[in-house]
Amino acid sequence: MTIVAALFLATCFLAYSNGANDNFKGVASLYGCGAASYRTAITWATITTFAGSIVSIFLAQALLKRFSGKGLVPDSFVGSEAFLLAVALGAAITVILATRLGFPISTTHALTGAIVGCGLVGVGTGVNFGALGKGFVLPLLLSPVVAMLLGVLLYFLFRSLRLVCGVKKELCICVGSEERIVTVPQPNSLLAVRATSAITLSVDEQENCRERYAGSMLGVTAQQVMDGAHFLSAGVVSFARGLNDTPKIVAMLLLLKWMDIRWGFFAVAMTMAIGGLLNARRIAETMSHKITAMNHGQGFSANVATGILVIIASYFGLPVSTTHVSVGALFGTGVATGQANRRVMLNIALSWIITLPCAAIIGGVAYAALRNV
Repeated sequence: MTIVAALFLATCFLAYSNGANDNFKGVASLYGCGAASYRTAITWATITTFAGSIVSIFLAQALLKRFSGKGLVPDSFVGSEAFLLAVALGAAITVILATRLGFPISTTHALTGAIVGCGLVGVGTGVNFGALGKGFVLPLLLSPVVAMLLGVLLYFLFRSLRLVCGVKKELCICVGSEERIVTVPQPNSLLAVRATSAITLSVDEQENCRERYAGSMLGVTAQQVMDGAHFLSAGVVSFARGLNDTPKIVAMLLLLKWMDIRWGFFAVAMTMAIGGLLNARRIAETMSHKITAMNHGQGFSANVATGILVIIASYFGLPVSTTHVSVGALFGTGVATGQANRRVMLNIALSWIITLPCAAIIGGVAYAALRNV
C-alpha cells in the first residue's frame, strides 16, 4: 500500500509540475500583447485547461493507452508499481526543474524519456526503439516545424483578410514627462546631481503605446472583435492542452484498480490547475515577452495554429507536445514579422534536446532504487 500511495502522490506532483510549466502557454499571447494582465490571463487559462482535462475523460482514450508504456517496454514490465512510480518521478522532477529555470519544455518528452530510462534499467534491450522513433520522437520533432509554418501561413492569411475588410492599425502619439538625472559642475570642482523633467514624444505602433485596430464590423469596433477572438483562441489552446496532456499523466494511475479512473482524471485536473496558479510566472515571462514581440493579430494567429494542431493530435492519439506546437507557432509569427528572438529560441530548443536524456537518467536512477522495494 505504501508504494501505491507514493504512486498516487508522484502522479499528482507530475500534474502540478505540468500545470506550472504548461498552463500559461495558451494565454501567453494575451499577456504578451497587453490584452490581459497576468492575473486575468492565468485565470482564463486555469478555467479552460480544467475544462479540457474533464472532457478528456471521454475524448482522449487513445493517449491514455499510449502513455501507459505499452509498446515501448514489455507488458509485464508496464504492470510494475516501481516502474510507474519511477516514470512519474523522472518526468515530474525534470519538468519542475525546467520551470524553475524558466524553460518551457514538454511533459510529453519528459514522460517518454522517463519510460525509456526505466526500460533500459529494467529490461535493457527489451526497449522497443522502433516504436519510440515512429510513435513518439517523429511527432515531437515535426510538430514545432509544422506549427511554425502554419503560424506564418495563418498570420499572412488573417493580415490579408484585415486589409481586404479595410481594418487599419491606429498609430498614436505618446506625450509625457520623463525624469532625468543630470550632473551640474560646482565651484569647488565637485559635481552635484540634480533631477530635471523633460517632455518626451514618441510615435510608434507598439513599443511606446498600445496598438489598436480602427474601423467597425456590424456595429462592433474592430478592436472589440479582435479582443473577443483573441480571448476565444487562447481559451481554445488551453482547452486543447488540457485535453492532450491530462490522459498522459492519468496513465500513471491505471494500475490503481481500487480507484475509479474518472477520479484519477479529476485529481490530475485539480493539481494541474493549482500548479499553474502558483508557479507559472517564469514561464509566462519567457513565452509572452522573450520569444517575440507581438500584437493582437499575431497572437491570435499563433493561437489558432496551436489549437488546430493540438486538437487534431489529441483526436488521433498522436503524442505531440503542446509546448513545441505553441512555441513553434509564436516563433513562426515572429519570423513573419521580423521580431523573433532567435537566441531565446535556440536556448529553448537546447532545453528540449536535454529533456529526454535528463528524464531518462532521473527515471532510470529512481527505478534502480525502487525495484527491490
